[in-house]
Order: sequence, then C-alpha cells, then structure tokens
Amino acid sequence: MNHKHTEALNLLKTAKGQIEGVIRMIEEERYCIDISKQLLSLIALLRKANEKILKAHMETCVKEAVMTGEIENKLKELEEVLDYLV
Repeated sequence: MNHKHTEALNLLKTAKGQIEGVIRMIEEERYCIDISKQLLSLIALLRKANEKILKAHMETCVKEAVMTGEIENKLKELEEVLDYLV
C-alpha cells in the first residue's frame, strides 16, 4: 500500500464506524438533529480522506507526469475531479 494513503485509510475506517453508528441511530429512531450532526461529521471525514488522496496524487502521479512531459492527461483528470467538487 502507498504509505501516502495511510491517513486516508485511517479516516475511512473511522468513517465506516460512524456509518454503522448512524444506521443504529436511525434504527433506534434517535433525534433527527443528532443524526444530522453525525452525518455532517461523516461528510467532513470523507472530504478529508479525499483531500489526502488528491494530495498524494499530486505529489506522486502529477509530479511524475510533469517530469516526463505527459502532464495533459493528469490535468484533465484533475479538472474532472474539480467538477465534482464545485
């Protein structure tokens, strides 16, 4: 495994636990605002994991593409990801 992905993996494992917790909260018919707060926390974790993955991509794949002169494809990939983020 890419050591640069370790932080993202840990965040995703935490998010997995939170998903299970939110499912239990819904099954137990807990207060909607409490469920919403947990979902917002989960969304923040997923965004942070995505940030870690994208940074690793820029530090490895994009740098390599610049060095080999094959940057156009990597720029197009990043543009596609940015479309999802905006």
